[in-house]
Amino acid sequence: MASRFEHPAGNYKKIFETCEELSEILPATVTGLIPSFLKGSLLRLGPGLFEVGDEPFYHLFDGQAIMHKFDFKNGQVTYFRKFIRTDAYVRAITEKRVVITEFGTFAYPDPCKNIFSRFFSYFKGVEVTDNCLVNVYPIGEDYYAVTETNYITKVNTDTLETLKKVDMCDYVNINGVTAHPHIEKDGTVYNIGNCMGKGASLAYNIVKTPPTQKDKSDPIEKSKVVVQFPSAERFKPSYVHSFGMSDNYFVFVETPVKINLLKFLSAWSIRGSNYMDCFESNESQGTLFHIAKKDPGEYIDLKFKGAAIGMFHHINTYEDQGFIVFDLCSWKGFEFVYNYLWLANLRANWDEVKKAAMMAPQPEVRRYVIPLDVHKEEQGKNLVSLPYTTATATMHADGTIWLEPEVLFSGPRQAFEFPQINYKRYGGKNYTYAYGLGLNHFIPDRICKLNVKTKETWVWQEPDSYPSEPLFIQNPDGVDEDDGVLLTIVAAPGSQRPGYLLILNAKDLSEVARAEVECTIPVTFHGMYKP
Repeated sequence: MASRFEHPAGNYKKIFETCEELSEILPATVTGLIPSFLKGSLLRLGPGLFEVGDEPFYHLFDGQAIMHKFDFKNGQVTYFRKFIRTDAYVRAITEKRVVITEFGTFAYPDPCKNIFSRFFSYFKGVEVTDNCLVNVYPIGEDYYAVTETNYITKVNTDTLETLKKVDMCDYVNINGVTAHPHIEKDGTVYNIGNCMGKGASLAYNIVKTPPTQKDKSDPIEKSKVVVQFPSAERFKPSYVHSFGMSDNYFVFVETPVKINLLKFLSAWSIRGSNYMDCFESNESQGTLFHIAKKDPGEYIDLKFKGAAIGMFHHINTYEDQGFIVFDLCSWKGFEFVYNYLWLANLRANWDEVKKAAMMAPQPEVRRYVIPLDVHKEEQGKNLVSLPYTTATATMHADGTIWLEPEVLFSGPRQAFEFPQINYKRYGGKNYTYAYGLGLNHFIPDRICKLNVKTKETWVWQEPDSYPSEPLFIQNPDGVDEDDGVLLTIVAAPGSQRPGYLLILNAKDLSEVARAEVECTIPVTFHGMYKP
């Protein structure tokens, strides 16, 4: 599953460049046959504006959000994109400078203000960004573009117009929510974020938002906290990007990558920090694994621990014979991987990109198994009895249960990331196939498929082609788990048509069709298929 290609020409730099939004819908040139069951829209989010005036954004997660849309109709495909009119974007465009601090870019005070105005502006508190460049998902009958703060942005997915900014703090005790909720078949949404818990200490809340209401009221207004996980450190919550959910349990992985809240609140206002300045690693904590019952929500106070990993994306979580099995895209060690995602690193020449990645944490796809019944087991014994995994859970004398994973895939500096599965049919269930974006020294250059049972792999890859997260779409007449297609947006900067939608057969990653457009498409992170 490793990359077959080097990238000495450096064409990958083009995916980290500003693009313009479109004033009209572009028809795509289709090669191959578009499956008849594709009749909706592929929606994707990512950065589209990498500088404002003379001021650059510095980190991969700083560029201003733009939404991409490929529409399928009668075997034809069209493409459209539009910037999300967040406060961060509108004010930046209006004032021709960075106005709201982003993940790795500090917004300096307006130089036109006098020295007293600038001084007092440092003490107004933190103005949190609403730059929703990470994902889009449905809540009730509406759709929201999201990042990882408390703000989500309602959008019209037909016209890509920005409709409304929503502050989740108005409804639940939460400091922010992830861009990776779990959505049940009836439309119920579960998400996680850190919060102020008992005794003025930090904690993590699971928030439940109900599906579409019969009275047509806003489901967000009925959001509620269903369970709370404790934090290992009182004022230093772990960075949370996603969580696991099976039919009956939640899984929360508390990594050693911490947000120093005191630094966040004090250093920010005094000397002008950004979010990245407030991260640090607890080198002695290791990784803590928490579980809770789903309905009714109840935290299970057992201490599961493992070696230090960084982790952004859960692949899937399911229950089997008294165990919770969960698969992760992990990064070995306690260092924060985002330290290697500065745009200066990603835009460097190929040899420099590889040199930086050599120092970064190494990626692995891992399977962990948590036993649900540990009360009668003996110390030193492996509590995992599932016959198909080498993952272990061992009771220590202090009551801690030490977890060792089974490695499903490992390749030096060759990550399997941005994972997707047949979520509608196998989310929270025992499954076989995962699909992912292959990162070659952090540069996306292939689409991968992994059989999590046999560890067999498949790869789609072409020279100087830079795809995005693959989304699985089930063939409605299909029987097998992988009966369907994958949708991915590919940037091909050296081509006559430098951007295209690629459709792959999910069985073997062979090409079904592609729809090419005559414009460049920058990097995208996550998205969804709207039927």
